[in-house]
Amino acid sequence: FPFSFGFFPDFRAAPATMAILWSLFAVLSFPAASAPATVAVTGATGKLGRHAVEQLVAAGHPVRCLVRCDPAEKADVEDHGQSASREQVAARLASLPGVELIKGSVTDRESLGRLLQGSSYCLALHGATRFTKPTDWLPWVDESQDPLHGRQVNCEAVSLLLSAAEEAGLKRLVRVTGKGEDPWSITSILINAFGSMSKAWNFEGERRLRGGKLDYTIVRPGFMGDVNAQLPEDQSLALRDDGGALKVTAIPHRSVAELCIRCLDYPQSARSTLVAMTQPMPGPRTWEPLLDKVQPDRRNFAGAEMLEKHYLGVRGFGAAIASFLALLVILNR
Repeated sequence: FPFSFGFFPDFRAAPATMAILWSLFAVLSFPAASAPATVAVTGATGKLGRHAVEQLVAAGHPVRCLVRCDPAEKADVEDHGQSASREQVAARLASLPGVELIKGSVTDRESLGRLLQGSSYCLALHGATRFTKPTDWLPWVDESQDPLHGRQVNCEAVSLLLSAAEEAGLKRLVRVTGKGEDPWSITSILINAFGSMSKAWNFEGERRLRGGKLDYTIVRPGFMGDVNAQLPEDQSLALRDDGGALKVTAIPHRSVAELCIRCLDYPQSARSTLVAMTQPMPGPRTWEPLLDKVQPDRRNFAGAEMLEKHYLGVRGFGAAIASFLALLVILNR
């Protein structure tokens, strides 16, 4: 037998035999080298998530999707556009090769544990969609009791996901948030006031990710509009690391999904905060030349005090509105 000590080929064997044995040795020794990594996705039936799942499947990755709903039984699997329901999107995703749907919620630790089984990476693309209720501002109302509140979805769920990912030995977690370091801007105030403090809790979720042991990539995109929008011919991509400043612009969901996936191939994008926008041509229309230049986070981001600033901004806005309405009442007497 042309193997010495059971490991290395006997170089006295015929060349043809040697070629066959070396090929067999390579296949048996490195079976996982060519196997694409399994990627878990939260928010899979959302506008961003559906693009990410389709791109992962196109690249040959097995995908595990966390979904809250059952797939529609008679949905048109091609219908996953702007008007498609989550049930229809789930049916479309379930029809793709290598996709497994996991029923559960991002606010449930057991669901997250099942989602991450056998996964190497996770794209956390979920986000709060709940509108603020008038009762939210009553002092005795506990926002943590509503599983759809921004606190639970954008922050506490991230903590649960981080814990589950560290336990499962994931290589990296990619989280999509938004710009949230200016709590006094009118945009932040309005989104927080009417969207269950989603910006405030997104930033707190980021802070908890940075404090964890797991490698992360935080992506802060611009405005994502129609689900099937394409990158306009006269626009290019723009990227800043370290949470750098870029003018807020529209960016297609598919471009953000591509960034979330492509960054996994760039080790230097681990533990980085990337701001992703578009800008007029000339410029790159793919992420690769931009990802080549990114570095891990270097500056000290704001701490827990940022959360209180967001709340103060909304309270101040509410007080200003109340004062204005009171003034109108007085003037109209």
